Order: sequence, then structure tokens, then C-alpha cells
Amino acid sequence: MSTFSYSKNDTQTSHTCYHCGEDCKDEVLHTDNHTFCCEGCVLVYDLLKESDLCRYYTIDGAQGISPDPGFFNGKFDYLDLPEVASKLIEFTDGKLTAVNWYLPKMHCSSCIWLLEHLYRLNPAVRSSVVNFPEKKVRITFEASQIRLSALATLLTRIGYEPYLSLDDLEGKQKQKWNRVRIYKIGIAGFAFGNIMMLSFPEYFHLGQSTSDQDLRLLFGALNFALSLPVLFYCAADFFKSAWSALKGRYLNIDAPIALALLCVYLLSLYQFIFQTGPGYFDSFAGAVFFMLIGRYFQDKTYAGIAFDRDYKSYFPVAVSVLNADTETRKPITELQKGDHILVRNEELIPADAVLKSAKALIDYSFVTGEAEPVERTKGDTIYAGGKQKGTAIELEVLQRVSQSYLTQLWNNEAFNKEKGDPNQTLAGRINRYFSLTVLGIAVVTFLVWFFVLNNHETAFLAFTTTLLVACPCALLLSSTFTNGNLLSLFGKNRFYPKNAHTIERLSHIDTVVFDKTGTITLSDDAVIDYVGRDLDIDELTIIKTLAVQSSHPLSRLIVKHLPGIAVSRRELSGFTEVAGKGMRALWGKTEVKIGSASWVGVTLEEGEANRNSEVFVSINGQITGQFTIKSKYRPELAETILALKKAGIQTFLLSGDKPTDREYLTGIFGDASAIHFEQKPQEKLDFIQKLQNQGGNVLMVGDGLNDAGALRQSEVGLAVSDDINNFSPACDAIVEGAQLSLLPAYIRLAKSGQRIIKQSFAISLLYNVAGLSFAVTGALSPVIAAILMPLSSITIVAFTTAASNIAASRATGKLTNVINRQV
Repeated sequence: MSTFSYSKNDTQTSHTCYHCGEDCKDEVLHTDNHTFCCEGCVLVYDLLKESDLCRYYTIDGAQGISPDPGFFNGKFDYLDLPEVASKLIEFTDGKLTAVNWYLPKMHCSSCIWLLEHLYRLNPAVRSSVVNFPEKKVRITFEASQIRLSALATLLTRIGYEPYLSLDDLEGKQKQKWNRVRIYKIGIAGFAFGNIMMLSFPEYFHLGQSTSDQDLRLLFGALNFALSLPVLFYCAADFFKSAWSALKGRYLNIDAPIALALLCVYLLSLYQFIFQTGPGYFDSFAGAVFFMLIGRYFQDKTYAGIAFDRDYKSYFPVAVSVLNADTETRKPITELQKGDHILVRNEELIPADAVLKSAKALIDYSFVTGEAEPVERTKGDTIYAGGKQKGTAIELEVLQRVSQSYLTQLWNNEAFNKEKGDPNQTLAGRINRYFSLTVLGIAVVTFLVWFFVLNNHETAFLAFTTTLLVACPCALLLSSTFTNGNLLSLFGKNRFYPKNAHTIERLSHIDTVVFDKTGTITLSDDAVIDYVGRDLDIDELTIIKTLAVQSSHPLSRLIVKHLPGIAVSRRELSGFTEVAGKGMRALWGKTEVKIGSASWVGVTLEEGEANRNSEVFVSINGQITGQFTIKSKYRPELAETILALKKAGIQTFLLSGDKPTDREYLTGIFGDASAIHFEQKPQEKLDFIQKLQNQGGNVLMVGDGLNDAGALRQSEVGLAVSDDINNFSPACDAIVEGAQLSLLPAYIRLAKSGQRIIKQSFAISLLYNVAGLSFAVTGALSPVIAAILMPLSSITIVAFTTAASNIAASRATGKLTNVINRQV
């Protein structure tokens, strides 16, 4: 017996596809003196050539997309249904129609160039404008010349199939970004700058003549006019938030801010009307401007990433329905019990159904986490969320989509509660005491001046300036600018928190729970060992040529791990594939079988079967050996777990897969009791809840829909994805798979953020003390108030930006060495 290997001398000449840039591993096609890896790439090349768009290939970094081999005519016919089209159309005037579609495969400047030249591929397309950060294209076309289905087909043929989900069909797409905040910042900034310019003579008491007094009155009126949109439009959110909190009988951070703004404005209005002073319109507009900028950083997330997808985001919009011998496309929202549907290879089963075909091979990893597909026979119930592997199957629907088993995963109470009470954040906790203290000082100051010193105007002036100078604006700015900058820094290191509250919750994590399949393992790779007699090149060619005929994931892995072996163009005779069993074919007169032990005629005694996946090979009835396929774990997994433990963080493993590699994983996690296999989605959620009941702050790390409940239940749900635009279940943060080893550094950076907020708040207190010493005496002049407020804000912004950048540099600056430094 020997381990499989082959020599470099046995490998074939390498070719690169002219269109997509991938190596031509399985076959090489030649057209116009160019090489292509598949018929799909040739088709796209021909399409571009016909439209005189081959300049696409001269763009620096151009790398095309191979069209989906699973595409079939009629796939998008459902888009022409009026009830579907009306939900997808953004605008129409009867002649021109516009749609805004998400194209997840858009990835570089050449994609932008090609997509913005769609009109060359079809003259009915009037324009196509790409929004690259959101990976969307807005297409305007003549509805009378091209239908929606034809437009989607055109995009798919060139490799950019639009991503359409039930959320689109139900009109529940979330707005990625609210431009109103930008408009408010612009208006407040414009008003602030102009009011300060018009108030400049007042600051230094310039001009005392009659004509100057007329100008003073004119400038005051202009300042009042400029302040109105700031009050009623720009600052509206602060007043609405404060009012909502007061109705809920609690004091949020916006309450004293709103009170301070209102008092400043009313005092300014009083001084303007009765000509007793210039007012504080400049300070009012400046405060709103700087706080809105802070809110901008607080609310800014990553437009191309969705954190709240549910099962509807992954299901197809439509499915093939069989009626007698006719196949039609139907929106899955209209599926009824008893409908017969056709599910093709790699398609998701949208509703609980009974199998009507003889055999099916269902991959349930999307729902259960079990990596290996299971065989089902006619009459078996197949639950929603499974993915068909192999030839198309017929199913009879048992439940509507909204009543399926998969839907029940979203009915748990974990999905009905919001994470992170804003009043429990660091800023919220400080605000409870700080706001009351500021209000107390302002009220006492007012009472002393009004009743004791009998100076009514100074009482209102002192009350207002106290609230203005010592309001929690600095606290708001310190937390929002720190967290806003941290959001950007996390993103640069391929970690994408949902919002600022996620960062704060991450800083308190003391327990990390990992999923196995696709999280700590590589979903598209495996460790493959061949044990058996030595195989020559001809035999390896036969094995790869047979394996490439199957869509079974184990066959695809075997093909991938024979990169130096060419696939023969020789036609196989007598080919047979039995789902869940294996394949058989004749290579000339040589019979070859690949598959399970029973398929090739090997009898395994009880207890002899390996818990890892095995693919046996027989040639002419003689067993040559077997491929043993083991999960391949992410690099530096052991170092990452050790680093977490050294930081005092508990680690656990929850897997829906069978108990493979238990000994290896026990060595990494250090305790067999921390490892749990064959966990159902509800059991994962219950385990997280148990840890929380014991006082733990839990970070759940997963990748699949089966982890969604646990991700939602945990304090922080972290989704691991090797393509952040392609998959992200309900979660609080997303990390690229290659960066998972930096998890200890991410947690450390979040902790640093909390320290920076506390430090910046201490700095703001120095300004408050200095300002209050003047404000309570009523001696704070307009020039001091106008300068002190923006100066403190600028100081806070500069400090938090510099400090958070330094913290990020220390935590994640040397990405490749951070784990080594900790161990």
C-alpha cells in the first residue's frame, strides 16, 4: 500500500483562459488564436466580438466572469409577470423603464466598463450606470423592445447574473444609505459658516454708528433666517429622539442636547427681537453641525454588506412548476400544497415536499451543518433549505413557503428582540449621571440668579450657556467619532461590524463559540490521501475523467486535487451514476467504478468504517485503493484558540456534522467537554442561552443558516465568509475567512476603543469645567461661546481619530505576526 503522488514530468502544458483568466484544467478550447477554459467563456467572447467590445480585454486587470453553467432558457420568465415586474421596476413612464439590480460578481474596473456598455450589446438599453461600492447597476431600457426576462438573460450570458430574492418580490428591500443625513450636514454647515461670518463684527464690538446699527439689524435678521432650517430640519432628529425617550419615561443622551439647543435658540430669539444682544445663532448652528457629523460616523456602515438576511434572501424568486407535460416558472410565494416542482442541480428546495423521482442526493449543510449529502428515495419528505446534487428531481409541495420547516428557524424569540440596549452602552451609562448633573447645575444657577440676585436676564443667560457649554455633546462626539473611526479601521482589516453598538459588545466578550463546517474548516478544500497500489498516469486520467462527470462534492474535490492530470476528451461508454452510491463507466474495454464501499464491492466490518468520507476505486473488478477525504482546517486555528485562552476567553465548538477529528480538535480546544457534535440549530441556540444564563458574554462564530439562531441569540454573532457579498446570515459582524486568525486582535481593538472613549470624555470635562466657571457667572460672551464649543469638538475629534488609529496599528498593524506575538 502507498500514498498517492505524481511527478511534475507527468503534468500537462498549462493554459490560461483568455476571458476569465483561470487555468484550463479540464479542457482547452481554441477560438481566434485564443484559449478558453469552457464553452461559456467562448460564448461571452463571441458575444463581445459581435458587438465590437473586445477592447474590454485590453483594460488593465480585465478578468471576465464565466457564465453560470446551470443557466437554462426560461429561467427568468417569471420576471415578465405583472405582479413580479411591478415590484422590481424602479421607474417607468410607459416608454422608458428603469431597474436597479444587485450584481454580486462585479469586482473590478473592467466589470464597470463592460456593464456601462450594455447598450452596445442590445440597442434597447438606453443607459446603464454602475454603483460599484454597492455592486449595483441602474439600467434604463425601452420596455417595448426588451422584456425584463431578456434583460436578466443578457446580464447572465456575460457572467453577471442579477441577485433577486423574495425580499425584492415582497418589496422589503432595505435602504442601504439614507442621503437625508448628508443633506442635513450640508445645510447645517452652510448656515454655521455664514452665521459666523455675519456675526464677526459682534465678536469684536465693531461699528457703533447709526448705519452700522442698521447693518447689525440686517445681519441679525439674516442669522435668524439661516437658523430656521437648522432648527426645523437639521436638528429635528435630536428633538424627536428626546421626545420619544421622555414618553418612554427615561432620559437618553439626546434629551439634554435637545434642551440645550432649544434654550440656546429661544434666548437667541429673545435677544434678536428685543435687541438686547446678538444671540447665539452661531453656537446653535455649530453644535448641530458637529453633532450631525458625529452621527454620520456612528451610522455609517458598509453599503455592500447585508447583516439581516433571513431565509427569504437565499431562496430563488421563482421555481419550475410541472403541469402535465408543461414546465412553467412561478413565483415561490404562489406555490400551493400539491404543486409539482422541478428542482435542478445546485438549486435550493424552497418548500417542504415529497420526492416523486426515484432518487435524490440532498445537501443539508445549509440548514443542519452536516457536510456530507444524504440519499433520499421516492416518497421521502425533503425539507426546505436542502440543495439538490445531481440530475433534476420532481417534488410535490407539502407546505407553502411561509409554513415550511426552515421558516420555523425564524420564529424563535431570539429573532424578535433587539440586541444591545442603547441605555446600557458606555455613553448611555455615563449620560445617566452626567446629564442629570448638568441639568442640576443649570437649574441651581438659574434659581440663584433669578430669585437670590434678582437678575432675570442673566438667569436665562447663565442657564442657557451652562447647558450649551456643559451639554453632553462632547460625550456624543467622543463615542461616535471613536466608534466611527474604528468601523473604518475594522473594515480595512476585513472585519465588518454592523454598527457602533457591536464594537462595544465585542469589547465585553469572555466566551467564543465556533461552528465547524465552513467556519474553522475550508469549505472548498480538503485533505485527500490515496491509500492503495501505485497508479500510473493512464489510470489517474481515467479516474479524473470519470470523476469530472459528477456534480457530487466528493467527486469535485478529487478532480480539484488532481491538478496535473488532464481530462481526456475520449468518450466514456456505459456511463451510470447512482445518487449516493457512485459511478461506473467503460474506458474502451476497461470497467471503472468510483464510489462507496458497497458500490465497488468492498465489505466493511462493523466498526471498521472510517468516520471520514471515503471514495473507493476499482478497475476491472479489482480494488486499487480509496481516497480518504478529511476536512481541511483554517491555518493558525490552534494559535488562534490558544491566543483567546491566554486572553482569559473560554472557547467551545458546536458542530452539526458527525464526530470527525474529535481527537485532533480536543488537542486544539484542550477539553473534550468543550466540543459538541451533531448539534441541531435549536440545540446550538439553547447552548448559547445556557452560557448566557451562567453570566457569559458570548461571541458565536458561524457561517450557515443553521447557525442563524445562535448568531442572533449571542451578544455578538460573527459570520465567516470567503465572499462577504455572497453570504451573510443574520449577524452583527462579518469577517473574511482568511482573517479569522485575527479574532483575538479584533477583540483587543474593541477594548481599546472603550478606553479611548473614557479618555476623550475626561478631556471634554476639562473644557466643561473651564466653560462652567464662566457660564454660572453669566459672564460668558458670544465670542467665547462660539470659539469654545467648536474648539472642544475639534479637539475630541482629533484625539479620538489619532488614538484609535494608534490602537489599530498596535492590534492589527502586523497582520501576519499578531498571533505569533501572542503565543
